[in-house]
Amino acid sequence: MKSLPRSTAKDVFSHLFAIVTLYVSVVSFIILGFQYIDVTFPDALSFYYTGALDAIRSSMASLIVMWPAFVGISWFMQKDVKAEPEKRNIGIRKWLLYLTLFITAITIIVDLITLVNYFLNGEITARFILKVFVVLATAAAVFGYYLWDLRTESIAKSKIPKNAAIGASVIVLATIVLGFILVGSPAQQRKVRFDDQRISSLSMLQNQIGNYYATHQSLPGALADLADPFTGFMVPTDPRTHDQFAYIPNPPLTFELCAMFEAESVAIGKNGTQTFPYREYSGFDEHWSHGVGQTCFTRTIDPAMYPIVK
Repeated sequence: MKSLPRSTAKDVFSHLFAIVTLYVSVVSFIILGFQYIDVTFPDALSFYYTGALDAIRSSMASLIVMWPAFVGISWFMQKDVKAEPEKRNIGIRKWLLYLTLFITAITIIVDLITLVNYFLNGEITARFILKVFVVLATAAAVFGYYLWDLRTESIAKSKIPKNAAIGASVIVLATIVLGFILVGSPAQQRKVRFDDQRISSLSMLQNQIGNYYATHQSLPGALADLADPFTGFMVPTDPRTHDQFAYIPNPPLTFELCAMFEAESVAIGKNGTQTFPYREYSGFDEHWSHGVGQTCFTRTIDPAMYPIVK
């Protein structure tokens, strides 16, 4: 009787690599699905758009790297199995496939239990239903494919693995493209980060002007007057061009601060809706809303907030 082949170091590496890249890809895909749902149906009590964008970016990065790696190692293992069909029965492969079936089965059961529990509590919402569907569909797809794989004696002539890889890759690609639509291209995000630094610098200048007023009982004549060697304060400049920000005093209490912005900010409404935003402004930050190009912000000092320092 012919003995089954033993697992080699290459087999162990290949199957462990495949299972890790699969799990990371699946988790990243589910997280992206959740974030897209949160962006589409924001919860006024818990939704934070900036946090959602951060989660989308990190999950996209994982999916962009891990999914091609999983497809590549899967193709390599399929080619290896076609050359040596007996390798379909090696221990490491069986153990990891059954582990995957176990995890996906438990995920499906917990997902359905959660759905029923929320239904009985009368807490079913569109957001919740969609999230349940994302988890259920993803886990069911993984479970169904690997159950078929375990039950099939030979897949040498089957087109199912190839079709499954193509179909899943199309879905993953569409998910990634949607992420770029929501968070913007890398070039756009770089513009946003420069604008964020500009807003931070303008806010710093605004506070320093208020402190100057409290000390001198007047507005500074120029931004250079704000430099303070004792405290170490240096007047910030534009992060990209290193030009000074425009400052227009209008005594006794009003002044303008101006900067050249590269991306448009979008304010998040009280109901949480937004239109193609690259970052959110709410509360205090609404006072720094701007378009593309030169934008000036008019500020009037409230003497009660900046009492005169004697």
